[in-house]
Amino acid sequence: MRVFKNTRFTRFAEKEGITDKDLRETVGLLDAGQFNADLGGDVYKMRMARDGEGKSGGYRVVVIFRRGQRTFYVEGFAKSGKGNISQREKRDYKELAKDYLSLSEAVIDNAVKTGKFVEI
Repeated sequence: MRVFKNTRFTRFAEKEGITDKDLRETVGLLDAGQFNADLGGDVYKMRMARDGEGKSGGYRVVVIFRRGQRTFYVEGFAKSGKGNISQREKRDYKELAKDYLSLSEAVIDNAVKTGKFVEI
């Protein structure tokens, strides 16, 4: 399974010290059916621990995930900085999921080359 971060999420992860290993572990949880919130349309919200805060006070990440195919990390935020995802944001993420999951391998490879996605 290929796993990607978009540029927005890449900046967030670097700033917060979230490693690619952490992200792979989260994909493993999703693959095992262990998710925190299914937002519908292949979009999930997952908790990630923050040093000294654990998962409950840590980060929330929005992940586009389709088992056995692709995973895209699209947004991350500290729980203390944002309470919940709005209905509009859910709709936007579902549309983004349709777009990302329909991309051909050639288009994805080009997006990696141009820096739109980072593959982990």
